[in-house]
Amino acid sequence: MFDPAGPRLGHALLPESPRVGRNSVSRLLRARIPIGYACGSAVTGVFTTLPGLLLLPYLTDTLGVPAALAGAVVLPAKVSDVLVTPWAGRLGDRSRRPPGRSGHLLYGGAATALAFALTFAGIAHGTSGALWTAAAFTLAATAFAFFHASYAALPALLAPGPRARTVLVAGRVAGIAVAALAAGTAAPALIAATGGGVTGHRWAGLAGAALILTGTLAVRATAATARPAPPTATAAARPAPPHPWTTLRTTPRFAALAVCTALQVAATGCLLAGGPYFAEHALGDKNATGALVAAFVLPNLLTTPWWARRGSRLGPHAVLRPATLVFATGCLLLAATPALPAAAAPLVLFAVGTGHAGQLLALYALLAEECAGATRTGRPANTLSGLFGAAESLGLATGPFLYALVLQATGYVSSDTGRAARQSTLAQSGIVIGMTLLPALAALCGLVVLHRRRPATPPAPVPESAQARL
Repeated sequence: MFDPAGPRLGHALLPESPRVGRNSVSRLLRARIPIGYACGSAVTGVFTTLPGLLLLPYLTDTLGVPAALAGAVVLPAKVSDVLVTPWAGRLGDRSRRPPGRSGHLLYGGAATALAFALTFAGIAHGTSGALWTAAAFTLAATAFAFFHASYAALPALLAPGPRARTVLVAGRVAGIAVAALAAGTAAPALIAATGGGVTGHRWAGLAGAALILTGTLAVRATAATARPAPPTATAAARPAPPHPWTTLRTTPRFAALAVCTALQVAATGCLLAGGPYFAEHALGDKNATGALVAAFVLPNLLTTPWWARRGSRLGPHAVLRPATLVFATGCLLLAATPALPAAAAPLVLFAVGTGHAGQLLALYALLAEECAGATRTGRPANTLSGLFGAAESLGLATGPFLYALVLQATGYVSSDTGRAARQSTLAQSGIVIGMTLLPALAALCGLVVLHRRRPATPPAPVPESAQARL
């Protein structure tokens, strides 16, 4: 049965008896709640993957925007996301409606889809095109902040204990893989099939918007149909949630998790931003981008169950450390692949993706534990999820921006023809460095930050009988 500590959306779905009813409800949860929650990853997966993969080359090689300015285009959007997401979480904490029934999920996701399509509309070229793209992407990031603050808080309400929450976030990681595979591999092919340039990117933007809207409707339907437990007297007497930055300052362990998340997501941002450049200039095959993305994302589907079993048995920290080491080692090995046979780069990226899957699982599991602890003690759980989303947004902005700075420093030449210009040897070296050394260092720094704030002794495990069997 569910852990009795704290209200949960799924609380009323599990009867205490008889045994047959409990088994049938367990099958229902297997089929509906984890899958429905994972559908929300279509929003986060597309919003993370497509701009990370396409936005920088779209600006430099289609709209003719200089590399440094192109890297700066994502900053207003992500700064807005960093500032808005904690406040969106705080509004969720102040609301009397549970996250699944608030308007943040539905309207935030729908507005994200609309603004996402406008981001790749290609209204103008050069500086004007950069300004249009920055404005539309900022609107998309602001809407996404409201969706994400509610979505990230749901595991603490839908799942009863650490193991069940680990299983739930494993479904989220797998959902991100499905969305990233659909978007990251199909979008380059769709752009090529529709003529490339501005027209091709418009179609890619519309396809991404459709996936975002579909994921929004699915997770909203799943969360809204679960009945919340009645509010407790403690929850009713709970004071207004504090300022988000006050929450961050007074929870040093969570602050370390947020910094670690920002650094490790920045590492992923470098890889996504560098993928098209690496395929065309280092590997000499522009059409290899889809294969590289697939090799990086596929381990999220194949290896997440193994990481989840390890996390359920040993805890999220026992997943994050080896996963980060695998990720960083693979990034460094990637530098040698241009001189190796064509299959080497996808194989190495498969190893990098294996580490990335473990990183995502561990970070989301750690967030779920922080939110669950906040729910039990009456602290602002949605504010924590909002701050976590802000850290992710900061990392998503920092990664492509740092990669663009490396391109600019090594003399990358932009183009407005829809085709990349010929690059110097130094610029090609910058493409490789930004794809290999930069993400490895960022991921390792994040691990060090979190390790310094790790509790001296892990919390006592929840008895198996108190876990829901999702």
